[in-house]
Amino acid sequence: MASTPAASALPEHADATAASASATPPTASVTAPASNSPEGVAPAVAAESSPEQASAGEDAAEGSEGEADDDSAAAVEGFDSTEGDEGEASVSSTGTPELQYTSDLSEEELKRRWKEDPASLGSVSVGFVQSGRLVNSVRFPESPDWTVVSPEKAWTTSETVDYLTQVIRELRTRFPKAPLLRVNQISAKDGGYIRPHKSHQNGRDVDLGFYYPDGNPIRARAREKYIDLTMNWALVRALVTLSDVQVILVDRRVQKVLYDYALKNGEDKAWLDSLFHAGENSIIKHARGHRDHFHVRFFNPRAQELGRRLAPLLAMQPEHNIAMHRVRSGDTLGAIAMRYNSSVNSIRGANRIRGTLLHIGQVLSVPLRGPCTQCPVPPPVVVPPRRLPALAKVDAQPEAKPAVQAKVDVPPASPAPADAPPPVQAQADVQPAVHTASDAPATVQAQVSAPAAEQAKAQVQPAVVLTPQSPPSVQEKTEPPAAAPAKDEPPTTVVNSPSP
Repeated sequence: MASTPAASALPEHADATAASASATPPTASVTAPASNSPEGVAPAVAAESSPEQASAGEDAAEGSEGEADDDSAAAVEGFDSTEGDEGEASVSSTGTPELQYTSDLSEEELKRRWKEDPASLGSVSVGFVQSGRLVNSVRFPESPDWTVVSPEKAWTTSETVDYLTQVIRELRTRFPKAPLLRVNQISAKDGGYIRPHKSHQNGRDVDLGFYYPDGNPIRARAREKYIDLTMNWALVRALVTLSDVQVILVDRRVQKVLYDYALKNGEDKAWLDSLFHAGENSIIKHARGHRDHFHVRFFNPRAQELGRRLAPLLAMQPEHNIAMHRVRSGDTLGAIAMRYNSSVNSIRGANRIRGTLLHIGQVLSVPLRGPCTQCPVPPPVVVPPRRLPALAKVDAQPEAKPAVQAKVDVPPASPAPADAPPPVQAQADVQPAVHTASDAPATVQAQVSAPAAEQAKAQVQPAVVLTPQSPPSVQEKTEPPAAAPAKDEPPTTVVNSPSP
């Protein structure tokens, strides 16, 4: 009896039953082989939908809270009509350092800890958001400050938890009476594919519900007409300024109302344009099926860099040595097993497949027998500086030194009163303000011992302070005031004194 061969995945137009079977869940296929097919080989029922349908159903309604949007391609004046891609690029800029965020771990130490104590490394984000895994994941915590909608699909990294909880608590501090933010689906416990998402595979993507005036989601297609603009803009602003957010995916019609609201309420237009209208460099991008929630992706510098460094070491921990494969036209289980150095039975077991049928678009977990030579490795991680508004940048600059400000605001010199003390005394009284920075304690003591009335009169001659001159000796400053000199015999110790 021949071993059971793998079934092939055929294109959508290859079978007349495709339309009726397209709603079948990817991993629930148990169709028996057709009687006129070769032994053990079954023609696949194509389940791949069009890109528009797949994207619309992926994140629909904040994780199954509403309906898909069938007119998301509608143009919005002033906003880019191109579609945002939920995947990640595999190309990095040249000259990117290999290590920036895990340089505390040598290669030897990383290998030892991965072999002996993987949990000591903390959360690890492996691969890409559309083809990745999670190691040492943490569940997003419950709290009175937010609502976790799907706890079983709210596994993530420590860095994502830190970013998002900081943002939410900042909003709760500013708006204590606002409704609770709904944290929807993030990732599965071990990462990988979770239905119906294309991304959400390595703990960095989070779906956040909109804020509504009464806190309850409104099940209407045009959500932008009903959302709380104040709270939703405050959320977007906090995500951009308080966390290392990589991208925020949301329908362009929602973008427009948020942009208009922010501009009307005094936000800097150039800064807003850098968020909404910077093309590929925009942080806020359009995506179909995102008219009712924010899809937020965070940078996870440490978790991502660890995942990149651990890629060749995953075989040391077989339970984590898994690749993700999306079925394409012509794929068979046997071909997939050969490609990844796996086996048909291990692939079936990992995906709970009892039959031989594959669906185009189905995502399979493929256990590996050794290092994956076919798995793409993400580029080195580079977290760009946060995009802060102009006002925040000004506020972040150091304040001017008080001494500089004092010199700028010095009033013009005024004539000394008739009964004012001689210029020598005025210099002695005022000079400590110039020489305090030069550490002349004796001069300071001399000023303290001077009569208060004479000090007050000396303060009206700041011009003397700004006149460059050699400081008198300490002995000259500590001597008692001399008698007023005669008009025809000006004292020889006075420098730059006014004429009688």
